[in-house]
Amino acid sequence: MNVAHRIKTNHKYTPELRQVSKETILLRSLLQKSREFFNSGKTRDIEFRLAQLKKLREAVSANKGQILKALGDDLKKPGFEAYTSEIGMLFQEIDYASAHLKQWTRHRTVGTPTALAPAKSRIVPEPYGMVLIIGPWNYPFQLTMAPLVGAIGAGNTAVVKPSELAPATSEVLAGIIGAAFDARYITVVQGGVDITHELLVEKFDYIFFTGGTEIGKIILQAASNHLTPVTLELGGKSPVIVDKDASLDMAAKKIVWGKFINAGQTCLAPDYLLVHHEVKSELLERIKRYIHEFYGDNPKQSKSYGRIVNERHFHRITRLLRSGAKIIGGRADLSQLYIEPTVIDEVTLNQPLMKEEIFGPILPVMTYRNLNDALSIVKSLPKPLALYIFSNNKKTVEQVTSGTSSGGVCVNDLVVQIGNYYLPYGGVGASGMGAYHGKASFDTFSHYKSIMIRSRFIDIPRRYPPYEKRNKGFLRRISG
Repeated sequence: MNVAHRIKTNHKYTPELRQVSKETILLRSLLQKSREFFNSGKTRDIEFRLAQLKKLREAVSANKGQILKALGDDLKKPGFEAYTSEIGMLFQEIDYASAHLKQWTRHRTVGTPTALAPAKSRIVPEPYGMVLIIGPWNYPFQLTMAPLVGAIGAGNTAVVKPSELAPATSEVLAGIIGAAFDARYITVVQGGVDITHELLVEKFDYIFFTGGTEIGKIILQAASNHLTPVTLELGGKSPVIVDKDASLDMAAKKIVWGKFINAGQTCLAPDYLLVHHEVKSELLERIKRYIHEFYGDNPKQSKSYGRIVNERHFHRITRLLRSGAKIIGGRADLSQLYIEPTVIDEVTLNQPLMKEEIFGPILPVMTYRNLNDALSIVKSLPKPLALYIFSNNKKTVEQVTSGTSSGGVCVNDLVVQIGNYYLPYGGVGASGMGAYHGKASFDTFSHYKSIMIRSRFIDIPRRYPPYEKRNKGFLRRISG
């Protein structure tokens, strides 16, 4: 049985002159065993895959208490929020994959052009091989384990690297996987940046990364050295547009929930608000009211409000408080890694708030008079992971959805689209590449191999040289 691998390196990472340490040797041995396990063919068996998905679900279910405690230790996540967004969503993914895996793995018969007949053609999904999954710290359990569901379902072996910024969750995750699975099949590697660099030097058959855009660029560059395909689940500045005919009370309630869940540390959270000038005052008043309703007079004392992951991110976010005019919130406490739910008005595109992803509990507000002006702002920024529009006007919704590019769109709600496993989830451009969830997870970790089987009894002589002898009539026709 696997025990969590703690491989730590102290030497500086240099791809050109890489020190071969004991940790490196251990890592290479681990990867070699994983590749040998895949090459044995065991993971290709559908019943084996279904058994592993069942085992994963049982292991997570048996350790719910530990998982919730770890999420509380790392991010002060409220229990309900932690269960629904981390454990419950994972159960849905496992159950959906288990129910449909046999259907997804079927060979698909396709046609064959007349010129190539007689022949039979089909498309066969096959696993890539040994895959690397690098998880984030903001939803450290679900966003690390959900891709693993796809990797298992598609028949791969996996090396899982949880985020070192959520150490308690990383430890629990490693323990769960270590107790449930053969280390040659699925293994967890814990450690910091050095370990991630060590992993990226090695050859994997697929890399799945969830995290920030800048780190995503490093992942993509490292993968290119081995021509390894990747999925990058990143983030960016996701806008929420509130038009003048929106249901303002519903919009305000959902904006407050979607923005401040997990203290704003959600890749799908709205990163800025674009509101029509005619309804701005009323919307902001309702947002203020719902912040108070959800989190009380002092959100610091609320059991429903989380904390910033560490001091580095605390300082990064509080620096952004200097932009614009704070109209709601703005208080912070380093000793508790607490930043109050904050709304900032009078924001411009050239301020720091609009030049980087906030990833914290700050909502910048910009005003528009004409919808085209709002869409111009959206299109002036890198393509977001999500775009939100609150409107009761079908033409307005259509103008927004057809006139912008984003990883996905949600109308009259926020964030909840991630729970729809019928929809592929992923970014575009700076917000990522590739997608997963449901069938898309299986597709991501599968190579669709084309197979054509021709009859051995019929052959066409004219395909072979000398062409002048076998195709005289044809050559005369095409030469005019």
